[in-house]
Amino acid sequence: MPDNDHRIDVRDWSLLALLSILWGGSFFFNGAALRELPPLTLVFLRVALGAAMLLPLLRAHGIGFPKSWAGWAPFFAIGLLNNVIPFSLIVIGQTFIPSGLASILNATTPMFTVIVMITAGEEALQMRRLAGVALGLAGVILLRGWGFETRPGQGLGILLCLGGALSYGFAALAARRLLQDAAPLGTATFQLMASTVMIAVVAGVVEQPWQLPMPSLTTWLAVLGLAALSTALAYIVFFQIVRRSGASNVMLVTLLIPVTAILLGWLVLGEPISGREIAGAIVIGSALLVIDGRAFSLLCKLSAAISGSREALRCETEKRGPNPR
Repeated sequence: MPDNDHRIDVRDWSLLALLSILWGGSFFFNGAALRELPPLTLVFLRVALGAAMLLPLLRAHGIGFPKSWAGWAPFFAIGLLNNVIPFSLIVIGQTFIPSGLASILNATTPMFTVIVMITAGEEALQMRRLAGVALGLAGVILLRGWGFETRPGQGLGILLCLGGALSYGFAALAARRLLQDAAPLGTATFQLMASTVMIAVVAGVVEQPWQLPMPSLTTWLAVLGLAALSTALAYIVFFQIVRRSGASNVMLVTLLIPVTAILLGWLVLGEPISGREIAGAIVIGSALLVIDGRAFSLLCKLSAAISGSREALRCETEKRGPNPR
């Protein structure tokens, strides 16, 4: 993993776009499955099925399991911070607030990540990145609207989703410190396996899922989509970006999720795009350019080149002396 993960290349921007589609679908799948399943049971099914889907790939690539508790410990830490806590908080939060508002609150993840990294001494304070994250969050709010509805427990739902976003920030810190050289496929599988063990205990004690009635086919399809696309495949992409561009940059995906959701609605469902949504997408794109920094570097180089040309022209004029009339 790079020491200074402030730049993203074209391939990683493409992976971020793909990840935003995969994770954006999780809000839809959650909303559908929560009609018949309690939240912790849904999280258990998500991580357990996701891990089961990755195990054959793990064997096909010849990746072995960790052989000691010391080898498993980093994956339990990542699983707790990246799956068990945020999945549970966000899914429970979605029982109090709409999915659209939950996705906006999820977009605070890059801001929490930057704050956690700076506080932990992993990154230097850069006003450009802080400003870019704040601008991106403003773009998400403009694009989606606040989405507030008057309903009981809404304040609790907001706090739970913000807690999930904060947990993702700590997960980014743990990924940087504990998983620098781990293979993305192995990391994705092992942290889901560790998450399955932890959430199985919690869901078993709190919700006793074995006593629930059998869900409908629609609910099972939502669970399978959540496990296969928004979990198994998404985490392979996630840890690939972490390895290539760093833990802070991968969290920028939460700014892209609302944009891709609206674009998918337009392309697949024929939903119209409003002027507000276009403006929000432009603001988010500008924020990502600010965070990446290369646009500023290009402008600085261009400015320096122009200034240098002017300086050279001024020196040449001084050598020749004043122009006679």
